[in-house]
Amino acid sequence: MTANGFLQVALYCVVIIALTRPLGGYMTRVYNGEATFLSLALRPLERVFYLASGIRENEEHDWRAYGLAMLTFSIAGFVALYAIQRLQGLLPFNPQQLGAVAPDSAFNTSVSFVTNTNWQSYVPETTMSYLTQMAGLTVHNFVSAAVGIALAIALVRGFARRSTQAIGNFWVDLTRTVLYILLPISIVVGLFLVSQGVPQNLNPYTEVTTLEGATQVIAQGPVASQEVIKELGTNGGGFFNANSSHPYENPSSLTNFVEMVLILSIGAALTNVFGRMVGKESQGWAIFTVMGILFLAGVLVVYGVESRGNPAFAELPVDAAAGTLQSGGNMEGKEVRFGIVSSSLFATITTAASCGAVNAMHDSLLPLGGMVPMLNIMLGEIIFGGVGSGLYGMLLFAIITIFVAGLMVGRTPEYLGKKIEAKEVKMAMLAILILPFSILGFTAIAVVLPTGLASLANAGPHGFSEALYAYTSGTGNNGSAFAGISANTPFYNTTIGLAMWIGRFLFIVPMLAIAGSLAAKKLVPASEGTFHTDGALFVGLLIGVILIIGGLTFFPALALGPIVEHLAMHAGTTY
Repeated sequence: MTANGFLQVALYCVVIIALTRPLGGYMTRVYNGEATFLSLALRPLERVFYLASGIRENEEHDWRAYGLAMLTFSIAGFVALYAIQRLQGLLPFNPQQLGAVAPDSAFNTSVSFVTNTNWQSYVPETTMSYLTQMAGLTVHNFVSAAVGIALAIALVRGFARRSTQAIGNFWVDLTRTVLYILLPISIVVGLFLVSQGVPQNLNPYTEVTTLEGATQVIAQGPVASQEVIKELGTNGGGFFNANSSHPYENPSSLTNFVEMVLILSIGAALTNVFGRMVGKESQGWAIFTVMGILFLAGVLVVYGVESRGNPAFAELPVDAAAGTLQSGGNMEGKEVRFGIVSSSLFATITTAASCGAVNAMHDSLLPLGGMVPMLNIMLGEIIFGGVGSGLYGMLLFAIITIFVAGLMVGRTPEYLGKKIEAKEVKMAMLAILILPFSILGFTAIAVVLPTGLASLANAGPHGFSEALYAYTSGTGNNGSAFAGISANTPFYNTTIGLAMWIGRFLFIVPMLAIAGSLAAKKLVPASEGTFHTDGALFVGLLIGVILIIGGLTFFPALALGPIVEHLAMHAGTTY
C-alpha cells in the first residue's frame, strides 16, 4: 500500500461526494415533475411518448398496479430480447454472419439483461451481432436500469406521502429516467469515450497480420454507446469478453477513473433524492454515510491483501514490492496500465454497486481479496448498490434496524414519522431472506451434482468459491464472476437464470408492498422518545444490523470457500 494508492482512493471518494448533492437535486426535480435545464428541449418529446402510448401522466398507481406494470414491461422485454437472439442470423447489422444464439444461452442472457444483471456466460464478440448488441443488450441496459430507479422512487414516495394509496406512475417514472437522466449523461460521456479511443462503428471485424506473421482478427463495433450505459446503469455487460480490461472498452487510466465514477454516481445521488423527498436531507446523508463506511472498509481490505502479494512467492526470487516501475503485489489477472490500486478499487466498486463490470479477473484475486466482492453482493448490494436497488435494499435494512431499536426501548418503532408495524417488518425480512435462499440453495445443488462440478476449473475451496460466487452474482443481479467457472452449459444457464429472476422480482414484490403500506399511513409527530435516524447512533446500529445478518447467514459458506483457502495458503497447503 502506497501514498499514491491512498491518494487515488481519496480522490475518487471526493468526486463521488461532490456529485451526490447536485445530481440528487436534479433527479428530485425530474421525479417531482418540476422544470429542469433540459425541459425546454425534452418536455415536448416526453409528451409525444405519452400521447403515442396512451399514458395519462397525472394518473398514479397503487403498489399492486405499479408492480403489475413493472412485471408486464419486464416480461415483454424478456420475450423481445429472446426473439432477437434466436433470429439474429436472419436480421441485419450482422457483418460477422453469426447464427442464432443457443436456446439455453438466449434464455440466460434475456433474463440477465432484463433483470439488470448482465451475467454473460457467452463470448460477446463471437456470439452477438451488432443488432443484438444495440437493439437488444444496449436498450435493456437503459430500461432495466430505469426500472430499478423507478422502483426506488416508488418506495421513497411511500415514506414521503401520507394517507394515500398512490406511489406514482410506473410508465412516467420509466420515461423520465431514460429521457432526462440516463440518455443525456450517456451521450456526453459516450462522446468522451470515443475521443479517448473507444470504437463506435458498424464495420466488419478487421483481419491483420502480426509481426510474427500470424493472422489476427480484431473485433470492433458500436462499443462506446454500450460501454457508457453499462457503467452508468450499473449493468456491467461487456461488449468484449474481457469486459473493462479490454483496451477498446477501457483504454487508459483516465477512462478507468471516469467509468468508476459513473458506476456509483446515480446510486450515491439517490440517497440525496431520498433525503430531499422526505423533507430532510440529513436522512439521506445518514444512509450515504452507512454506505460509505462499508465501501471504504471493503476497498482497504482488497487493496491491502492484493498489495501484499501471494505468500506462495515469499520464498522465491520474485520482487513483489511496489516501486517506481511496478505496482508490486499480486498482479495476476490485472492490467499493467491499471495496477493494484485501480484494480482493487474497481473490484470493490463494481460489486458494491451491482454493476458486474470488471477491469481485472476476480478469480485471480487472493482469497480474502476475492471474498470482499462476494460479501458485497451477499449483503444485498446495498453499498450504494445498483441504480435504485441499492437504495431500496438499504431502506429495508433500515426498517429492520428501527424494529430492533424499538425492541430495545420497548416502544413502537417509527421511521420518518411512520410507525413500522408487523406488516412492514415481515415484508422486509421476506425480501432479505430471499437472497440466501437462492444463493445457498443453488450453490448446494451445483457442488453435489456432476454436471455442476464439471464446470469448475479448480478443486477444493477455490472451486467451491467459483460456484458460490456464480449464484451470489446471479441472485444479487451483479453479473461479475470468478471466471474459472465454465457457465455456458444448459445446467448453469438455466439455474443462474432462475437465480436472477428470484433475486430481482421476488425481492421487489415485498418491497412494493411496504411502499404501499407506508404511503397509506399518517405521520406521527416526533416526541422526546423518537429515535433520531440521521445521527451517528443510527448509522452505527444500521451497520451492525447489516453485518450481523450477513455474518449469520453467509459465514459458514464463506468459511468453506475463501476463508479456508486463505488459511491453507498461509499454511503452505495446496489442493
